[in-house]
Amino acid sequence: MKHVIAAHDLSGFGRCSVTVVLPTLAAMGVRAYPLLTAYLSAHTAFPPTGKEVFLDLTREMSAVLEHWQALGARFDGFYSGFLGSPAQMDILTDCLRRLRRPGFLAMVDPVMGDNGHPYRTYTPQLCARMAELAELADVITPNLTEAAILLGEPYDPAPGPRKVEQWLRRLSLDGRRSVVLTGLSLAPESLGAACLDRETGQVHTAQAPLAHGRFSGTGDLFASVTLGRLLAGHPLDRAVRDAVDFVSLATRATVDRGGDPLEGADFEPLLGRLAHGE
Repeated sequence: MKHVIAAHDLSGFGRCSVTVVLPTLAAMGVRAYPLLTAYLSAHTAFPPTGKEVFLDLTREMSAVLEHWQALGARFDGFYSGFLGSPAQMDILTDCLRRLRRPGFLAMVDPVMGDNGHPYRTYTPQLCARMAELAELADVITPNLTEAAILLGEPYDPAPGPRKVEQWLRRLSLDGRRSVVLTGLSLAPESLGAACLDRETGQVHTAQAPLAHGRFSGTGDLFASVTLGRLLAGHPLDRAVRDAVDFVSLATRATVDRGGDPLEGADFEPLLGRLAHGE
């Protein structure tokens, strides 16, 4: 069994971040150790009520890592998502540099924005710090907005195949890291991703039927499936294909049963498919 640090927040209500990451990776034979960045009573896509609970766990992050080090814990991988401050990025940058060894796999999902705009907490300075953390990754999984931010390019909601390949190659830092570009629609009523594998230099795309609705946590679900497959030794194109298919399946199942996309995709009943490599 592989052992991975999962640096994410914990939302009590709504499927996203660590409540998606842990069960998904567990189904794929990966034991994820949560390094919590914050606790939220509900994820931030829910409308404000004035009753929100937010607990910043930045100070505890360093203490947790020190305790794990004292216990002699060894890890095969690292996966980070939304981060709230430069201090958290400093902690994780130091963590990644210390954990590096042959066979270690670091995935950074550079969560900074969506739909053409950075999140309100993400200043240009914070975006620059996220880019620095992502430079240490073996794989990054930006959406189109985040790719534009990392490249300093205007946002394009529907880039064509040529532009997609150009962005992937630039984001790869001359082939030093693999890149998965998410939220990409290359045909009507479809959604998926494109990837560049640093091992082969090749670009691949994967598309699946689109489920209408704004689903929370699908980025976390996608990245978790991709990471699980990579840790099992599968090539990047297979990992991305499986992730696209699984997210599509989970979101369409949610729509079919009349579920609320805001609460996230109903992925839990489908986890057995991941365990059996389907």
